[in-house]
Amino acid sequence: MAVVLKLDGVSKSFARVEKNDITNALENINLEMHSGEFISLVGTSGCGKSTMLRLIAGLITPTTGTLTVNGEKIEGPATSRGMMFQQHTLFPWLTVEKNIAFADTMAGKNKEQASVDEVNRMLKVIGLENFRVDYPAQLSGGMQQRVALARSLICKPEILLLDEPLGALDSFTRMNMQDEILNLWKENKQLVIMVTHDVDEAIYMGTKVLVMEPHPGRINNIIDIDLEYPRNRASSKFVEYRRQILDLLHFGQKED
Repeated sequence: MAVVLKLDGVSKSFARVEKNDITNALENINLEMHSGEFISLVGTSGCGKSTMLRLIAGLITPTTGTLTVNGEKIEGPATSRGMMFQQHTLFPWLTVEKNIAFADTMAGKNKEQASVDEVNRMLKVIGLENFRVDYPAQLSGGMQQRVALARSLICKPEILLLDEPLGALDSFTRMNMQDEILNLWKENKQLVIMVTHDVDEAIYMGTKVLVMEPHPGRINNIIDIDLEYPRNRASSKFVEYRRQILDLLHFGQKED
């Protein structure tokens, strides 16, 4: 079933006890997102990108406004909304295959153990079939992130939330992982919402880029990325999108 995610008048404030005041992390966010979209969120620190993901995941509640999926209010976490954090959060005492299987078990798809076929399939997709009995500490950073990605995807969430999932990787591993995520997204056709500080990454992966501003967190602009996959990072159109987004973030080229 196609998914429609709506944020209607969503605001989120946090009390700052030591300063006896309020931080407005998000203010009056109105959005509608659909299955098959890959939404990139960019903006400087403090603009509410991660707060928005946590609201959609159901980890926190809005101060005002509502979030709904197909008309049903989000009131807490659900297996239909998977989240992958910047740090891999793998269980160090579980092997690669057991880390991946854990998510399926928690989703209740098989009370005794996760589907062996699904685990094997995900291992093949992420290219770690020969590392199934290794532990996280035995893997490189990129391999750990691939395992975390497989664990997020094995339940086939309708909405996949990525909070800077590749930020800790070197540039070459990061580009390979971008393609891994895009291939899985194309296969599953779910809604993906990704926070990133990397403008090129946002353009390379996203069907839309949401540019945000801080104090309070709000949407500055929504840019549709009209480029075919796979994308050429050196193309004139790609470079123009980069210039446009950097200008919106106030990092454009200064005139003499």
